[in-house]
Amino acid sequence: MIIFHLAAQPLVKKSYENPIETFEVNTIGTANVLEAARKLEKQCSLVLITTDKVYENKEWVYPYRETDRLGGYDPYSASKATAELVISSFRSSFFNIEKYQIHKKSIASARAGNVIGGGDWAANRIIPDIVKALQSNQAIEIRNPQSVRPWQHVLEPLFGYLLLGVKLYDNPLKYSGAWNFGPLPDSTFTVEDLVNKSIEIWGNGAYKITKHENQVHEANLLKLDISKSVDQLGWKPCLSAQETIEWTIGWYKNWNSYDYILQQINKYQQL
Repeated sequence: MIIFHLAAQPLVKKSYENPIETFEVNTIGTANVLEAARKLEKQCSLVLITTDKVYENKEWVYPYRETDRLGGYDPYSASKATAELVISSFRSSFFNIEKYQIHKKSIASARAGNVIGGGDWAANRIIPDIVKALQSNQAIEIRNPQSVRPWQHVLEPLFGYLLLGVKLYDNPLKYSGAWNFGPLPDSTFTVEDLVNKSIEIWGNGAYKITKHENQVHEANLLKLDISKSVDQLGWKPCLSAQETIEWTIGWYKNWNSYDYILQQINKYQQL
């Protein structure tokens, strides 16, 4: 059995509004899944999805590796970092890899960059905000135009999770631990780049830079080092930055087309 835990309260802004709920969902929720697995009397592997924001972000130009220090300025980031501590504790206390033949449980955490690609209509997220503005012929409002994020199409980490789950089940000793999933180093770009390319692909539109009073803290620079996943897992991102945005905006233009969605999945599998 392979268990994937993706449930979360994923919004930074909402974490400021409801910090306790965020910790309950992201930290205690992860603990609940691990506790259920502990009581499960059969072999299983768990792939627990956290985030790239688990790292103590010093906003330096170097990408973060899985061995870098955990941290979290905002409640969302902190809730995911503490989820990683819970994962580490359960791995050491109950699912120690040296005693695998006794408990038959293996754990890996996946730390993915900012995922785009369709299916997301949440408030205060960049792609849904872009699309809603374009659909209503309004200017796109952006708060931090020069912020850099490790954006990637949703199919990239999903295929990484599936690959990790299978390999973890087959070889728990080798694949237990934390894994970064993000774009290639030359595929990171700013919020303003993302907005401009989205407008170009959509065919029309405009944007304006806004500053709100009491604007919550958000990191300006975040990069991931994916060399471990590339070298040891055999995973690598397949889409360029341009393709990532084209596929994403294409989905929103055809969001009610089941056939179009299947075409994207099938096309990705051919890469």
